[in-house]
Amino acid sequence: MPPLDIHDIEKSAHETQVGRWSLTMAWWALFSAMFWLYVATASTAAYGARSTLVGMVLAIVTFGLINRVLAAYALRTRSTVERISQALFGGVGSTLAALLIGITALYYGVFEGSVIAATLQTWFGGDIKLWYFVCVAYALPLAFGGVRNWLDRLNGFLLPFYCIGLVALVVASSIDRGYPSGWLSVTAPDSVVPGWVGSYLIYMGIWVMMLFTMDFAALGKAEDTRFHQRVTFGPFFYLCTFGINGLVGMYVVHAYGVEGTETGVVQGVTGSLGLAGVLLIVISQTRINTANYFLASNNLEVVLEKVAGIRLPHIAWVLICGALAYLFMLTDVLSYLLEALAYQGVLIMAWTGVVLVHVLLRGAGDDAASLARRQPSAGLFVIWVGSAAVGIALLEQGSSALLATLSPAVTVALAVLGAVLVSQRSPRSAAEPAAVGS
Repeated sequence: MPPLDIHDIEKSAHETQVGRWSLTMAWWALFSAMFWLYVATASTAAYGARSTLVGMVLAIVTFGLINRVLAAYALRTRSTVERISQALFGGVGSTLAALLIGITALYYGVFEGSVIAATLQTWFGGDIKLWYFVCVAYALPLAFGGVRNWLDRLNGFLLPFYCIGLVALVVASSIDRGYPSGWLSVTAPDSVVPGWVGSYLIYMGIWVMMLFTMDFAALGKAEDTRFHQRVTFGPFFYLCTFGINGLVGMYVVHAYGVEGTETGVVQGVTGSLGLAGVLLIVISQTRINTANYFLASNNLEVVLEKVAGIRLPHIAWVLICGALAYLFMLTDVLSYLLEALAYQGVLIMAWTGVVLVHVLLRGAGDDAASLARRQPSAGLFVIWVGSAAVGIALLEQGSSALLATLSPAVTVALAVLGAVLVSQRSPRSAAEPAAVGS
């Protein structure tokens, strides 16, 4: 595939740039998901509360720092996941990266939509298939308009309701069940790795947030970089998303003595708030699914255009994603969803490691023009796919639980080391600007 034309990139960048608060409100849709409450409770069940707190803090720092770097790069260069992948890995790599983020966002949309449907069926009764359809049907129009036309306003309007709901959830559960003493000292069975390591590795499984960051940040304005690093994509966002949500989840699940699963979290929410809890779940899942359908439709549109030359209006791609989500819901999706996400997660972590090395070592002088001229590196593509293949092999082998648990860390280490070696040994092309101070 030929390099992207710089005039197309500049035209696209001018058309899609959005203001700082519009981008912030659209991105903060990802703050409100029952999934974040679930991650902390699942980690607590597996590794204990204190280990989870350590893993959570490390994840907040790691995600915050990496995404500060990736957001600044995307804001400066207008680089989506597909565009930076085209520049570094070539046509096949860019198609694979767009497919990864599109399918992963769609899976999350299925997961979160299923939570709403199950909650509504439990509360009101009826056929679950009908509730699946309702949840998909009402969410799709919310993703039609894009960030600037609708997602920012919708999520800005709903954000205070979600925050109030979290406070009400803690208060109501305390009134109903009393203070859950010992919720920060829950122990867990012995594991093959130290508890804090295991907890941190659980959070590594959601490194797709790094890819989401680039696709959203590419819509912003370079002059807003400091604001977006501090408020939108940096440590503050993850302090709220992982920290506040996680602590609320741990508190409520322990108060109600339910399992540390997403179903258990939902039981705790509805048990403490009743119908208001149902409304909180609908608000939270609606907010995050606007982002899921936005990302899924954008990236699947890119994939089909590259592979088959199919061009359709964006609304058509949103509808296609909705149809796919509904079909996934009709299957026993949860039985294979987590396994599929584990494999995709390995590919995503390897991609992030390679791209981060490029941004830090050779990307300080990049802009839209230089990326459009840059020749892809076969070496970087091999490192990406090769390190991911090792990670998948570790997941698949059944002889060592330790190696399977450490597969995310091994994958990232191999990707980073390999990318450093390739970057140091590759001559800088005439089209590639010399790196400058960060």
